[in-house]
Amino acid sequence: MTAKAFSAFIGTKTVAFVAEAGYFFLLLYESLYWIVVGRFKKQPVRLHLVASEGLKVGIQAIPIVTVLCFSVGVMLAIQGIETLKLFGAESQVIFGITFSMTREFSPLIVGILIAGRSGSAITAKIGTMLGAQEIDALSVIGINPVRYLVSPVLLAMLIMLPALTFLGDIAGLLGGALYSTIRLDMTFDNYLVRTFDVLSIMDLMQGLIKSVMFSLLITIIAASNGFQVKGGAEGVGVATTRSVVLAISSIVMADMIFTYFISR
Repeated sequence: MTAKAFSAFIGTKTVAFVAEAGYFFLLLYESLYWIVVGRFKKQPVRLHLVASEGLKVGIQAIPIVTVLCFSVGVMLAIQGIETLKLFGAESQVIFGITFSMTREFSPLIVGILIAGRSGSAITAKIGTMLGAQEIDALSVIGINPVRYLVSPVLLAMLIMLPALTFLGDIAGLLGGALYSTIRLDMTFDNYLVRTFDVLSIMDLMQGLIKSVMFSLLITIIAASNGFQVKGGAEGVGVATTRSVVLAISSIVMADMIFTYFISR
């Protein structure tokens, strides 16, 4: 590749990235606009749509979130005890499990799970409607597609992801507690007392704030990819795959950046 061709390639990709980022922010602005202002313009976001999306995003995800976070809590306990055994400080595993689950693993696992489970469904739904010209039909009858399709999902995500993250905290801490008490010959009550001694509101809030940030990323990335579907059924598949990859990548990078600044 010549220098000229390479420069053209970089320029094209940069322009495409800026254009897509601009579309993301515009879609986020419009979604939040209808949530906040819609009722005053007599075009509110319907609560039954929010409840329906909340059921799919949150309630139906409870079993898998519980199982995964419980398993991660057990794995943290196993690895923590084996590592700390080298220093004769196995009992300090409580600190690692408590901080790791509430600050990092619970919001990250929930975010990745919902990105794969619900983000893909959002993209496929919007992409299929676009191909069937249902979105054009909504516009013709005076219904804003973003207000009808994106705002309810965003509001449901903002409610359900923090709730699922808190559930994940409980499941993960419980998993770590069960393994640790058996392995360290410690009473469950003693473990809980030590956990609550080291756990603070800020530890919980750090994870919950991340879950709110992940809610925005998942919804906007999934919806924007759905609205940009081209090429029928094959295009829906490509957009769905791209949506999940982008959402998970964005979640991991956003988590890294947030953790860096909050830990300074």
